[in-house]
Amino acid sequence: MEMNQTTDAAWIWKESSSSLRRLLPRIEARYKDQTDPAQWDTYIQRLKRHFPRLFERLHALYGDDYDFFYYLEGIIASATEMWLARPAELKALDAMREADPDWYLSHRMVGAACYVNLFGNDLKRFRERIPYLSELGITYLHLMPLFKVPDGDNDGGYAVSSYREVNPALGTMEDLAELATELRHHGISLVLDFVFNHTSDEHEWAKRALDGDEEYQEYYRMFPDRTMPDAFEKSMAEVFPEEHPGAFTYRNRLRKWVWTTFHNYQWDLNYDNPEVFNRMLEEMLSLANQGVEILRLDAVAFLWKRLGTDCQNLPEAHWIIQAFNALLSIAAPAVVFKSEAIVHPDEVRKYISLEECPLSYNPQLMALLWDALATRDVRVLQHAMQRRFVISKGCAWVNYVRCHDDIGWAFSDDDVRAVGFEPRAHRRFLTKFYTGRFPGSFARGAPFQEDVKSGDARVSGTCASLVGLEQALEEDDSVAVDFAIRRLLIIHGIIMTIGGIPLIYLGDEIGMLNDYSYDQDVAKIGDSRWLHRSHFDRARAKQRRDSTTEVGRIFQGMLRLIQLRQQNLAFTRAETEIADTGNPHVFGYFRSHDQHSVLVLTNFSEKEQRLEARRLRLMGMRKTMVDLFTGRTITAAQELVMAPYDFLVLSRSS
Repeated sequence: MEMNQTTDAAWIWKESSSSLRRLLPRIEARYKDQTDPAQWDTYIQRLKRHFPRLFERLHALYGDDYDFFYYLEGIIASATEMWLARPAELKALDAMREADPDWYLSHRMVGAACYVNLFGNDLKRFRERIPYLSELGITYLHLMPLFKVPDGDNDGGYAVSSYREVNPALGTMEDLAELATELRHHGISLVLDFVFNHTSDEHEWAKRALDGDEEYQEYYRMFPDRTMPDAFEKSMAEVFPEEHPGAFTYRNRLRKWVWTTFHNYQWDLNYDNPEVFNRMLEEMLSLANQGVEILRLDAVAFLWKRLGTDCQNLPEAHWIIQAFNALLSIAAPAVVFKSEAIVHPDEVRKYISLEECPLSYNPQLMALLWDALATRDVRVLQHAMQRRFVISKGCAWVNYVRCHDDIGWAFSDDDVRAVGFEPRAHRRFLTKFYTGRFPGSFARGAPFQEDVKSGDARVSGTCASLVGLEQALEEDDSVAVDFAIRRLLIIHGIIMTIGGIPLIYLGDEIGMLNDYSYDQDVAKIGDSRWLHRSHFDRARAKQRRDSTTEVGRIFQGMLRLIQLRQQNLAFTRAETEIADTGNPHVFGYFRSHDQHSVLVLTNFSEKEQRLEARRLRLMGMRKTMVDLFTGRTITAAQELVMAPYDFLVLSRSS
């Protein structure tokens, strides 16, 4: 990341040292006597260690303000106060995580995501569902936004009215802290969203802005007429064109245009204002103090705005996150960031580092798994993963096949062109295929935010419905059912083994199908994402141990994949090498850690595929191998024959 001229290393070291010498006596005078001397010394050592990089980023953002030192002191004071309020058990966790800083790279990390109300009704009753999570082998649990939101439109919880209050229908902050503790005692790390690009227009800050408080109006980006909005929009793309044109909403009570990148009830925060940074720091550390171990940073690409740009992925957006990262390292080092950036893969990678977001969603892999299923061709997937899968040491992808949101075709046009496809036409094909509009499609999905003129759209639907199970059951086609289950398992097999943290959207492990009743709810009508956001089907889950049912076949297959991951050292803190299998229908890669190594092969076709034995020998494989997924012994004297939608994990000779 290029920095401006004020970030010369020697100058930063000198100025940060000088600032810290001025700050420390003032901080110690206010806070030192409020805690144990040994703990205070540990805190101060962390402050000294991480202050230079914090100072560098804050100075790059706010150094031109005449009262920069005043804001800097306020930020350190806020961090110190939040650290003092941090529960003792979490301070002990801080010490454990500092001793094992890359704990999230373990092969025992297996993630799940859900909405509290859809899976467990509320926070208290959710605790009754922990045994199910433990049965599945979950060690990382992402609960979708659960904070106070407006009634009616609230973007599925991403329009936050208060970061310090849980949605009353779900419980209280005390319930959240108790759940976090119980999850931690069961070896499950709690993951929550930090929605920090915007607030709801019913947040207290927005209400005070609406009441005419100029201080709080500066918390957002507001303009008295269309002059500046028009100037900004000349170089910006619309995010939700069906919601409103452009990125601004007129509020007649204010007589101003408010920046609303997403929905008109989500007001973008103004990080030009250092007071906003400080207030959001307090909200972030408050979440950390509830027992959250991973914070998903929502909509990171949009944090900073600059005239003449598309207002996405600007350097200042990275600096804000890096400054927050430094403050976490000081006040709550057990917590790590995960970035959410559904942008070009090259831009996604820029958010990934130990100093920014050690974890990141991998939307490219998600999109290309669906691409390979539709085309039966792995060339785009292979090309993209060879070029873009490796990230900074100590960091990890969070790999998923679907989430609470829609599926967007977030892959690079260059990767698509490299294998002979035209990107725009290819995306339209994928949308048609997964919405059942392409001849021979097995999928039952629905378009989201469809542009009728261009044909561009994203896709909604549960995993099982998109891989063909819904259609196969309706047609009572046992072969199609078998293929659908195989498709579901192979894409989950890849996220379990390719490297990073696998993330299951709860319900997919029991093959839940689309719920079309959402369109009868006035709060959900028109938003096809609710197709896959239905209540967890407990009656269906009861079939999970019956291997004669499609539910049992899926669940037990998923269990085998999770156990394979968690019991094999080839998947812990391992390196990934994408292989060229010589077959356009078979995707392959090696996972290696010390003397442990496996070759993973996936057939994306409903036909048998063959791999030359000579090519396998060159890869270090023997004639006789054991498939660790099924326990089969496989002999490949002349060639390796893979069954339709086969998934193999083969031991490599040492």
